[in-house]
Amino acid sequence: MAEYSLFGAANRLDFDAILNRNPIMKRELCELLDYKLDSIAAPPSDLIVPFECPLELHAQYTRDEILAGLGVWTSQRQPPVREGVKHIPELPADVFFITLNKTESMYSPTTMYEDYAISETLFHWQSQSTTPDTSPTGARYIGHRSLGHTILLCVRENRGLDGQSAPYYFLGAADYVSHHGSRPMSMVWRLHVPMPATLVRKTATLAA
Repeated sequence: MAEYSLFGAANRLDFDAILNRNPIMKRELCELLDYKLDSIAAPPSDLIVPFECPLELHAQYTRDEILAGLGVWTSQRQPPVREGVKHIPELPADVFFITLNKTESMYSPTTMYEDYAISETLFHWQSQSTTPDTSPTGARYIGHRSLGHTILLCVRENRGLDGQSAPYYFLGAADYVSHHGSRPMSMVWRLHVPMPATLVRKTATLAA
């Protein structure tokens, strides 16, 4: 995750070797990490999932960091992720990458999904426009608990920030509550841990 943060997904260099050849940069990184840890206002809530996961609840991560943290991306392998959902059968889990504020200039009419927080624990999300509730994907979403499958939500307010891709808030695991419609499916998810109130307020106008 640190490698992707510093050098990007296109990097093919040995991260450990780079740090060992640059002791000043290594020392400064360690000092920065110490400073950031001391600046945390409150300890994060416990993340309970049935697999190893280094992501902290309600922390912000780039998509690349999330994919690396969940083992999807490695130094040798970065499979493409073009859609807003990444299915990871080896965990097993689905990761939803959700952008709340969508504009027609950045998204096509078929991807202007209605995604917003209903409350601190309930989140409304629409699947891809090609996903019917009778499909294997739709059935996996609906029956994820009985299948031992985990749903993870990652949410950001806007697509871009200061000319770069904006990071996501990692909201953790969520359970299916209900759905209606098909192609797309409009679904309600219940978060295991309530999301920060600031994020709920940012999405209130979208819910309206």
